[in-house]
Amino acid sequence: MPETHPLILALVSYLEHDALPTIVLDTDYNILAANAAYRRQFGHHDQAPLGEKCHKVSHHYAVPCDQAGEHCPMRKAWHSKQPERVLHIHHTPRGPEHVDVELRPILDEQGRVVAFVERLTSITLASAQPQEQGLVGRAPAFKAALASLQRAAPAQIPVLLQGESGTGKELFARAVHMGSPRANGPLVVVDCTGLTESLFESELFGYEKGAFTGANQRKIGLAEAAHGGTLFLDEIGEVPLAMQVKLLRLIESGSFRPVGSLRTVHSDFRLVSATHKPLRQMVADGSFREDLYYRISGFPIRLPALRERVEDLPLLAQSLLQRMAGKPTPTLSDDALQQLRLHPFPGNIRELRNILERARLFADDGLIQPEHLPEDIGPTAAVLGSGRRNHLGELAQALEHFKGSRSELARHLGLSERTLYRRLKELGLN
Repeated sequence: MPETHPLILALVSYLEHDALPTIVLDTDYNILAANAAYRRQFGHHDQAPLGEKCHKVSHHYAVPCDQAGEHCPMRKAWHSKQPERVLHIHHTPRGPEHVDVELRPILDEQGRVVAFVERLTSITLASAQPQEQGLVGRAPAFKAALASLQRAAPAQIPVLLQGESGTGKELFARAVHMGSPRANGPLVVVDCTGLTESLFESELFGYEKGAFTGANQRKIGLAEAAHGGTLFLDEIGEVPLAMQVKLLRLIESGSFRPVGSLRTVHSDFRLVSATHKPLRQMVADGSFREDLYYRISGFPIRLPALRERVEDLPLLAQSLLQRMAGKPTPTLSDDALQQLRLHPFPGNIRELRNILERARLFADDGLIQPEHLPEDIGPTAAVLGSGRRNHLGELAQALEHFKGSRSELARHLGLSERTLYRRLKELGLN
């Protein structure tokens, strides 16, 4: 530990008063110091794990993150000598949490890396544990979308959420809103499906009394209602072509005219759009305006299908069951969970919710069994397992805690000894 290096000594003293949880690491992953904010938020009994490896403390890994299939900011910062940022799931006194990790290398007078400063920001927009509202997930595909959301939310840039039906686009839009400076303003949802041109215009822009038959009083449009907050255009690919030019003017200028009015109304809102349609192909086909596409897609975020994050099934199922009316909350048996893992879920999370809603009505004892699932739920798609990257992460955690022999570890993990030795070799361990 290079304690005598003046850069590190000065750094530790300075960071003690940093509002963000911060630790200082040496070049061998050891924690040299932790500030008061870190000790309060991540320490045990307000004590910092000094001298321990960062990957052991944060992930319970016996090896560095990159060897366990994670992205390791230290390895990247060592080579780039530039700050690196990554989203990880850390073990904390409150359980697993999503954490935005920023790592900065500390260089001496010769430009050599002598230490690293790691600043940690807990992400409140999503949970890595079951919860009764909001986004939940741990899978790499989910974390990639969450990392993009975390970058986009504080900005004013228009966000385009792209994903199949049932992937949770409105929940992501709500998270973008809650992570923005406009969180105290309204989130106004405009469902663009099934609206005629005239109905879409009157819903979005509002209308004056007498503007058309049945307009008995003035109505404020959803664009005006979103002033000071976020306007969420759900399924924007359904907007009629003739209305797209008026929508473009609204987005570009923030101004519009209510139906039947000569006055111009201004509204200050942040735009979030969502679609399951291939907008680029629609632009090429002429069914979606190219200029509108580029105005709404400043920051595109792809939402993964459920089959791409099948390792999140237990977490999602438990969260969805908690959100259903009625107590006590039913539980899902291991056999039923295994059967769900074999289903391709073309309807994604919405389909999973419907399946669980139905199953709980048959589970009189509160335990959902395979016979409570619909008949078509079964091994119709090969979506077993959670991928090589996650197997390595699980193995790295098991190595940290398992006290038996390698043959006993293989049996514990349900692997052959040959497979275990091959994966140990991938981790760089003999």
